[in-house]
Amino acid sequence: MHTIKLLKAGDPADWQFELANAITSADELLYELGLEQLENKLAHNPDFRLLVPRAFVKKMQKGNADDPLLLQVLPASSENTPSGLTDPVGDLNAMTTPGLLHKYKGRVLLVTTGACAIHCRYCFRRHFPYASSNPRKHDWKPALEYLYAHDDIHEVILSGGDPLVLDNAKLGRLFAALEQIPHLQWLRIHTRLPVVLPSRIDDELITILQKLRFRTTFVIHANHANELMMDEVEALQQLGSSGITLLNQSVLLKGVNDSSTALISLSKRLYQAGVLPYYLHMLDPVQGAMHFDVQQDRAIEILDTVKQALPGYLVPRLVREKPGEASKTAIFTI
Repeated sequence: MHTIKLLKAGDPADWQFELANAITSADELLYELGLEQLENKLAHNPDFRLLVPRAFVKKMQKGNADDPLLLQVLPASSENTPSGLTDPVGDLNAMTTPGLLHKYKGRVLLVTTGACAIHCRYCFRRHFPYASSNPRKHDWKPALEYLYAHDDIHEVILSGGDPLVLDNAKLGRLFAALEQIPHLQWLRIHTRLPVVLPSRIDDELITILQKLRFRTTFVIHANHANELMMDEVEALQQLGSSGITLLNQSVLLKGVNDSSTALISLSKRLYQAGVLPYYLHMLDPVQGAMHFDVQQDRAIEILDTVKQALPGYLVPRLVREKPGEASKTAIFTI
């Protein structure tokens, strides 16, 4: 059984304490939810370990083997099929320096860390070679030099892992370095932490973000309305009140959100939190996650129903990422 640490004076911030005490055992997770009968359906010794904060687990329904939040994090035996790719979106071919991906005109993506606060079973970077592809000890010099040399780049996207796993001091140093590059105008942060660990949105982080010269956008990642309870909504509203643009991207996942009802509820909850739906991604064909795949004609059918129920600004764009393309590929009704 997992042992809870006692918080002492001088210990890390609350969110770091929560992250350090996240559940890493599938057996413990099932015990917490009263679902021990599912143990025979687990993937044993998965190469992508389980990691889920207790705050996220509290939003799951006890006794429900089909809980949409549980399905996103529980290593299932269906992961053991060999289908799928280890680099489904062509990240490695787009890497110009360690940790810097240049796929699209005018913007680059910085893989800030390999760490996340949660391990989503459908993650397209679950096989990414972080150890060899990330800047060592947060040495951003090669990436920064590349940015200095390319004045046609106007936006930097921080991704990972999850950039908000970095503490405020490390983020502050990275932001300061990026602000020295005159042609950079926009900062985008792709993060799941406001949804899975809302305590991460602390006053110090808000102050750091408010002082930036960049026009800053957070692209959060929520797949189901049940992920957005009171604490998460408050964290997002705090970010929005600070002048940060808030968008959401979801992945269409079989058994999780592959219905118009689920997507309509998600869009409404997002808007309540001040977040606009942005992308609904078709599953990237990553090895170990193909059991989540939804066929494209079914996806179009679902989104057509969503369009009939919501105003246009609450309908995400259905897209697929294809390696080598100049942008995301939008999917429309045929």
